[in-house]
Amino acid sequence: MRNVKLSEEVLRQWVNDLMVSRSVIGVRAKEDKFEFAPLHSASELRLDYDVTILPPKMFFQPPCEKLLTFEGSAQFKPLPPGEPFVLFGVHPYDLAAILQLDALFSAENDDLHYRARRENALIVACDVQFASQNVFAGCMGTATIGAGFDVLLTLVGEGYVASAGTEAGDALLSEIKGAPEADATSLALRAQVWSDNQRMLRRHDLRVSLKDLPGLLERSVDHPVWEEKSARCFSCGSCNLVCPTCYCFDVNDEVNWDLKSGMRYRTWDACLLNDFAAVAGGHNFRKSRAERYRHRYYRKGKYLPEKIGQIACVGCGRCISACVSKIANPVEVYNRLQEGL
Repeated sequence: MRNVKLSEEVLRQWVNDLMVSRSVIGVRAKEDKFEFAPLHSASELRLDYDVTILPPKMFFQPPCEKLLTFEGSAQFKPLPPGEPFVLFGVHPYDLAAILQLDALFSAENDDLHYRARRENALIVACDVQFASQNVFAGCMGTATIGAGFDVLLTLVGEGYVASAGTEAGDALLSEIKGAPEADATSLALRAQVWSDNQRMLRRHDLRVSLKDLPGLLERSVDHPVWEEKSARCFSCGSCNLVCPTCYCFDVNDEVNWDLKSGMRYRTWDACLLNDFAAVAGGHNFRKSRAERYRHRYYRKGKYLPEKIGQIACVGCGRCISACVSKIANPVEVYNRLQEGL
C-alpha cells in the first residue's frame, strides 16, 4: 500500500477532484463548532477540528431513515440507500466506533440498509491535530488506529502523509497528481504524532484497566453512584444521541389516509428516555432514572464487550460536553466504582 506526501495545496486540489465524480462529506465549521456535512468546495474542509457535534455514524445509520413503502397487504418496496460517497476527515476514535457498528449490524441478522451504506462509502481518516476539551480516547486505545480506513492522513510539518489502507484507498491516492512517496523523515514524524496523541488525548484519566471493566461492573449493581448521579438526570437522552457507538432505534409505520399505503421508517432511540423500555400493558422494565442511568454504563462496559469483545466507548467525550447536568462522564463513574472496592 502506498504512502505519499501531500502539500496543503495538493490536498485541496485532490478534494476538489473527488467532488467531480463523488459526493464528499467532510468536516465544516459551524460557528465555533464543527459538523460533518456535504462539501461544495475543498476550501470548506477543516482537518484541524477538535471534535464534531455529532459523530459520522449518522451517514451509515441516519437519525431518521425511510426503510420501505407499502401498498396493500403484500406490496413492499425497499428504498435505496443512496449514492456512493467519500467520508473525509474521520478521527481515529470515530472510525473505531464505526468498526464496532460494522460488527454489530452484521451480527445475527445482517442489517441490509446499514451494510449498503457502508459498501457505498470510502473513508478518509485523519489523525487528531487538536485535543477537544473532554476527549479521553488515549485511555480507550482509540487515539490512533491502524486499520479500517481507506486512506489515513497525518499532518507532519507543513504537509500530510497519506497512507492507503485498502485497495480502494490505493486507487484514490493514485489519482493524485504531484504526490511524491513519503520519505523516511516524514514517516518518522508521523510515528511521533501517534506517540504524542496517545498522551495528548487524555483530558480525563481513566484509572480502571479496560480488561477489568466488565468484572468491575458485575460487582457494582448496587453501588450508590447510580442513585446519586441519576438524581440530577433529566432523561433527555443527549448523551445517547451524540454517542458514536449507540445504535438503538425505534421502527414505526406511517399509514396514509387510504389506510392501505404508507411508509416504514426508523429513528434513533435512547436508553435514558422514560419510555425506552416500556412495553404493552403499561409495563416498563427500567422505570426509574437510576435503572436507565446504570444501564447506559453496563451496556458500554459489560454487555457489548460480552457480545463483540470491545468496550463500547471510544473516548470522544461528546457525552460529557452534551450533558447539561454534568453526570455523563464515563471516566468519573468508572473511577468511582474502582474507588469503592
